[in-house]
Amino acid sequence: MRANPGGEIAPAEVFGRDKLIERLWRILERQSLVLSAERRMGKTSILKKMRAEAPADKLPVYRDLEKVRSPLEFAQTIFDDVESYLSRSKRTAAKARQWLTNLTGLEIGGIVKFPDAVANEWKTLLTKTIEDLVENQERKVIFFWDEMPLMLDNIKKKDGESAAMEVLDTLRSLRQTHSELRMVYTGSIGLHNVLTSLKRAGYANRPTNDMKAVDVPPLSPNDAEELARRLLEGEDIETDDIQTTAKAIATAVDGIPYFIHHVVDHLIEEDKAANVARVDAIINTYLIDPQDPWDLRYYRERIDTYYANDEKQLVLNLLDILAGTDTSLPFDDLFNCLESRQVNPDIEKTRDVLTLIQQDHYILLQSDGYCFRFPLIKYWWRMHRGVR
Repeated sequence: MRANPGGEIAPAEVFGRDKLIERLWRILERQSLVLSAERRMGKTSILKKMRAEAPADKLPVYRDLEKVRSPLEFAQTIFDDVESYLSRSKRTAAKARQWLTNLTGLEIGGIVKFPDAVANEWKTLLTKTIEDLVENQERKVIFFWDEMPLMLDNIKKKDGESAAMEVLDTLRSLRQTHSELRMVYTGSIGLHNVLTSLKRAGYANRPTNDMKAVDVPPLSPNDAEELARRLLEGEDIETDDIQTTAKAIATAVDGIPYFIHHVVDHLIEEDKAANVARVDAIINTYLIDPQDPWDLRYYRERIDTYYANDEKQLVLNLLDILAGTDTSLPFDDLFNCLESRQVNPDIEKTRDVLTLIQQDHYILLQSDGYCFRFPLIKYWWRMHRGVR
């Protein structure tokens, strides 16, 4: 295998995810999915591998929704995807086209661009478009929607919370109407971030309670080590001991594939013998680089973006406390430390925020208490926050 830091990984080279993908296909037989994970875990690579290697009885439709800003744009995007698939058998999204003709009085032919004048009718256009695909397929239709939470956040900012709520409710209604329809939501920000902000605006529905939530973990220690070893071999990198070096890479970056590729790529550029000391030095270089090539500042910046004003300082205090200890902290100990930093912290608010930062993959709750989920991120946090 060759190092490919940040580039698109070919489906055949998505390593160590076969068991997870088997599980996802099994779940999709019965229900839709919310696929969550921290950045760099390879969610998009997993989706594209599933699309490329889908069983014969499945029709996978993949789309990155990051640039979608409105419900009408979303309906247009899905219409384009559906037309693309139907055109292979010389068909079109006939229901959506006919409804648009009736609405506008214009004959709809060729490439269709939804006019802004029908923006309020996006729900009907979306519904009829999906019906056009589902009803003209013998296969189970699965929409793989990457960056779904980001699209909803874009819609919320542009058209308001009610528009984002309506998109979620419409999609849930479609899943309930069409028993063979499946949807997979995933993205670089957690869907819970968007839902939390909508709940603050009065949204009471549970638009994903019919979907299975699955977390994409790092690679297992064995798979991470094997990936590192294959990359070292594939790049013909000289090592003192290839197995020891591969293990050092895998362990130092918590089994996260993106970082494994980066470290091996750096070793290529150095053109020196690889060993444990070189691996440690490379990772330290990335962590202190002011240009932040791994974009680790994201872990600090997203707190300002996705947490309420009355939560931000609480989140920072909790993470600072956990970064400054080498052991897990039970809630009582953690709250006692918090009281020394913050005036009269609310105990229930603290519990709620701890749940949110668990969902955001900062921390874990284990039998002996709370701790950072990823030692690499903990080390970066400690360095850049000046935690002692």
